[in-house]
Amino acid sequence: MNADSALYPQPHAHVHALYRGHHGWLLGWLRGRLGNSFDAADLAQDTFLRILTAPDHTPEKQGDWQLREPRAYLTVVAKRLLANLYRRRSLEQAYLDALGAMPEPLAPSPEQQAIILETLQEIDAMLDGLAPSVRQAFLMAQLEGLGYAEIAARLGVSERTVKRYMAEAMAHCILLAV
Repeated sequence: MNADSALYPQPHAHVHALYRGHHGWLLGWLRGRLGNSFDAADLAQDTFLRILTAPDHTPEKQGDWQLREPRAYLTVVAKRLLANLYRRRSLEQAYLDALGAMPEPLAPSPEQQAIILETLQEIDAMLDGLAPSVRQAFLMAQLEGLGYAEIAARLGVSERTVKRYMAEAMAHCILLAV
């Protein structure tokens, strides 16, 4: 039994070894993409946290968990987190731009702004689990007020498909809200 397996129950010893062996590399990889050490450090930690808390990596599910290509796996997880970061920042910027365009008396208070931004991020996270086409159809209907025929024309699908997309999106949101 090595020191890692004495300190961490399986499979956490493997995650610890993965962290110890590849954290520096992942941090450098993220720093190169972000150009920012602070965000890179946060995303590197989030990557390992995501791996550690994934349902497939609990001791009950995995007895001898190991990766054949650890850096490729870390890159996939980190890219997803990076995409989430960019999407969240884009959402925040769009919100701030909309606020900037409002006349001052109509602008919400800083507290209201924080609540609205948090709500937008929660909605974005809820929609993250949807297929891109389903998400796009849902957003076209909810944000642009488009009808199913217009959405179908824009997406190049049938109206029936749009109805299916909308039902799927609504069911997804309802299940997450419960």
